[in-house]
Amino acid sequence: MLHIQEAIVVEGRYDKNTLSQVVDTLILETGGFQIFKDLEKMALLQRAAQRRGLIVLTDSDGAGFVIRNRIKGTVPARLLKHAYIPDVYGKERRKRKAGKEGKLGVEGMPPSVLEDVLRRAGATFLEESAPERPGGPALTKAGLFAAGLSGGAGSAEKRQALLKQLELPEHMSANALLAVLNGCYSREEVEKILASLI
Repeated sequence: MLHIQEAIVVEGRYDKNTLSQVVDTLILETGGFQIFKDLEKMALLQRAAQRRGLIVLTDSDGAGFVIRNRIKGTVPARLLKHAYIPDVYGKERRKRKAGKEGKLGVEGMPPSVLEDVLRRAGATFLEESAPERPGGPALTKAGLFAAGLSGGAGSAEKRQALLKQLELPEHMSANALLAVLNGCYSREEVEKILASLI
């Protein structure tokens, strides 16, 4: 069992059950789209973020991104970390059929994948000393543009290829990709990733 400083927010109870087998931390549920109506729950997320930091771990389908964006619009960015599960097609065991987009959610991810996405999001594992992040200036939107990942002909296709290569969800915007690249990789690693696209 891994101990994480930050609280983690997931969509529902099955996600919470799966995650609680991997990590020991405060795991909160949005109740799916209930988060849009439940002001008390949103206030709880804000309090948890203030006290511990908050990791958002929603499904990689469109609904997961709507919920993620709701939280992102309410909780200050400095208190948030975003963990993204990869696009894996299939259905969870408890369901009769796959979801609308045919992707597995958090509850369908194996423990090793959940640990990996939390590490990439920058979760603070209490058993380990804080990893040193190599310095260097952060990648900017201009850097994404220069790499052909935004604002140009074929940039959407190139960005999709990169998302697939990095095992990130296809619904990720250029801004979310920029945040992941800056938050999960050193400047040197980002330069190697971008060079591999050419």
